[in-house]
Amino acid sequence: MPTYVYDFDQGNKDQKDLLGGKGAGLAEMTNLGLPVPPGFTISTDACRAYLAEGAEPAGLEAEVDEHLHTLEERMGRRLGDPDDPLLVSVRSGAKFSMPGMMETVLDVGLNDRSVVGLAEQSGDDRFAADSYRRLLQMFGTTVLGIDGEAFSDRMDAADELDTEQLRMVVEDFKAIIREHTGHDFPQDPREQLRLAIRAVFSSWNTPRAALYRRQEQIPDDLGTAVNIQAMVFGNRGQTSGSGVAFTRDPATGDQGLYGDYLTDAQGEDVVAGIRNTIAIADLAELDRTSYEELLRIMATLEKHYRDMCDLEFTIEDGHLWMLQTRVGKRTAEAAVRIAADMVDEGLIDEDEALRRVTGDQLVALMFPRFAPDPSRQPVTTGMNASPGAAVGKVALDSDTAVAWAERGDDVILVRKETTPDDLHGMVAARGVLTSRGGKTSHAAVVARGMGRTCVCGAEAIRIDLVNRRFEVRGGPTVEEGDVISIDGGTGEVFVGEVPVSDPDVVRRLEGEDVDDPVADAVERLLERADAVRRLAVRANADTPEDAIRARRFGAAGIGLCRTEHMFLGERRGLVEDLIVAEDDAQKEHALTGLEPLQRSDFIEILTAMDGLPVTVRLIDPPLHEFLPDLTDLAVRVALEDERHDEDERDHLMLAAVRRLHEHNPMLGLRGVRIGLVIPGLFDLQARAIAEATAERIAAGGDPRPEIMVPLVASERELALIRAQLEAVVATVAEEQGVALDIPIGTMIELPRAAVTADRIATVADFFSFGTNDLTQTVWGFSRDDVEAAFFPAYRDQGVFPVSPFESLDVEGVGDLVRTAVRLGRSTKPDLHMGVCGEHGGDPASIHFFDEVGLDYVSCSPFRVPVARWEAARAVLGAT
Repeated sequence: MPTYVYDFDQGNKDQKDLLGGKGAGLAEMTNLGLPVPPGFTISTDACRAYLAEGAEPAGLEAEVDEHLHTLEERMGRRLGDPDDPLLVSVRSGAKFSMPGMMETVLDVGLNDRSVVGLAEQSGDDRFAADSYRRLLQMFGTTVLGIDGEAFSDRMDAADELDTEQLRMVVEDFKAIIREHTGHDFPQDPREQLRLAIRAVFSSWNTPRAALYRRQEQIPDDLGTAVNIQAMVFGNRGQTSGSGVAFTRDPATGDQGLYGDYLTDAQGEDVVAGIRNTIAIADLAELDRTSYEELLRIMATLEKHYRDMCDLEFTIEDGHLWMLQTRVGKRTAEAAVRIAADMVDEGLIDEDEALRRVTGDQLVALMFPRFAPDPSRQPVTTGMNASPGAAVGKVALDSDTAVAWAERGDDVILVRKETTPDDLHGMVAARGVLTSRGGKTSHAAVVARGMGRTCVCGAEAIRIDLVNRRFEVRGGPTVEEGDVISIDGGTGEVFVGEVPVSDPDVVRRLEGEDVDDPVADAVERLLERADAVRRLAVRANADTPEDAIRARRFGAAGIGLCRTEHMFLGERRGLVEDLIVAEDDAQKEHALTGLEPLQRSDFIEILTAMDGLPVTVRLIDPPLHEFLPDLTDLAVRVALEDERHDEDERDHLMLAAVRRLHEHNPMLGLRGVRIGLVIPGLFDLQARAIAEATAERIAAGGDPRPEIMVPLVASERELALIRAQLEAVVATVAEEQGVALDIPIGTMIELPRAAVTADRIATVADFFSFGTNDLTQTVWGFSRDDVEAAFFPAYRDQGVFPVSPFESLDVEGVGDLVRTAVRLGRSTKPDLHMGVCGEHGGDPASIHFFDEVGLDYVSCSPFRVPVARWEAARAVLGAT
């Protein structure tokens, strides 16, 4: 018989898979001798079994009874005893923090009889009535599934009601439960506990929890643990209260004491944000003894975990109790600052600092910020809960935010406070603004975890849902749909659109001298990343400007220079001349016009990347993309014929467009096929590359071009094109009197190429995986057609957690990459290999490319620092 239940003293912090994050933290604090109310944890194994079977697994109820009896013996009270009741909390706790997404029920064990005993034992009738009110409300919404609005009329005023009024609320809430369920609130304490445990298990699969997991890419099969813990009460008057604290600022990483505290309140009141809190530092004035003990515990936990911790606590009549600790969620700025500071403090080394900061967090540091402007004045200021600059239209509820975002609008979600049911609106919005709550409110915690800009507790705002607007005290009225700007770094709120500028991290990477601790930390850790990583990082760059920026960002060359971009604009006419040419002379005329333009392009790019490899992909897209639209051209020709004003070129062009028209151009005449079917075009490009190389050598440069042939499916295709290209390069070398060594390789972007890579390797100097097209051909997707059409439905139904064009499909596309690497190197053990799809800048994909032994990744210039960072984390085993 498996074990499903563990007392707090039976676990430790490394058992998050089994006990969930909360249970593991409670166990660790118990082991450290900290003041933790006793209790036990029902494991994630039990949750998975419950969800699979639809009922509690065999033996679970007996185990719960056994551990409950032990808890009753330790506390000297029985659950729900009418004279001196033991009350317990029932809390969720998954391996990964999912703030507010699953259920919690407090004060389990209260009923019409035990509430009297609680009042007598505490000597506080109001406290007992308030606790019963809380249980009825939580149980009604989380266990019985009653809409929270049914209880909300009295919620805001509950802390101002006297005992008799609270008793009336209790009776009202019992009536609401009877009305909505057809049954009375269960008076049996053991039945309350059983139903609460079931509710926590089931909350793993609520829509908001599933949405959060998709957003954070948390696996769906983990399940949640359930923590049963003796209640301690923060709602026993002014000598009691509850708080949430961080050992460092989760928004900035600054050292110090950060968090929120509420007197005469339970923990749910703090995170819900329905009452504005006081700063943790102010607790010193209210309860110096508890404050100093809290400081000692926070120092102990940070040193023990060697990381920033967040923790929840309750003070009951001057006695401090610890209810939770975990490694705290933080913004990207805070993550980098904390990691670097802890290196300086000797808590961790630089390798551990790199493990703790993800590439996605580095991306967030590179997003624009509001441009400085001393004359700009905010209309109000709240708490700087999650940094960033966000501009968008005001949406006053989550459904509106989602609807507007789906039509392409940038949105700021503005709420009194957010609840877990607002998650879909927060996902859709660019930023979140609330009039209540602090840095530990639901809005703040979730926004930080998602990387959303957030300003909380802007008390001057009064939201008017009836008239769909909000008013700023002493300031303007803002209608829903008006544009506002919020600064999550300062807490400032502006009416209208505020211009943005590059953040200090980007300016430092661009070579500017900026005074910023986050930029200092990024630069320092990137230097360490470069020393650790195995993968080289190149850039996808088509212009000299992109090449220069990529080099400043640390690129070790260009992994993809797309030449088709060089045929657009004013040069399109020359391409049209080439395509409609009726004889060799016309074709040669067009090629002669294009070649010097291409040569000039390559000279500039080779100059920018002097001394570094530049992989030039020969023209890849279907030729019809360079021609006029078939319908437009046909209409124009028809009108000309009707007017008897015939244009010979238009007729020739229409014939060419019809000749080249394809039903599925992605799989038509493109890539290597163009070079074989339309003589001269690849030769033109090869000559331009070779002549640019010769010119750079003559100028004293060190050009290192590589020619890449796209869309190869067989070794014969590549052999034929290679012979053409080598002949052109040899001719230029002879003409210029210079030795030219230009490697010729291919893109592996078709399944056939991957499974015949051993044969293709016989005629290739290198492979570069084109994972965008490889993904399309493996899945049978046309990316342009499917991403908007049905990808959202696929993600919602779990076909894949994230688009395979964003993060590599390791099981399918990745297996072909692995196969091609193995086969290619079986022919040429030293065959150079890289990847040039945008997957080269995706953190998760980079780990895979390192694992299979590629030599480099190539990505957009903006992503180069991210790829450098993640390549190091791959070596260090970070996840």
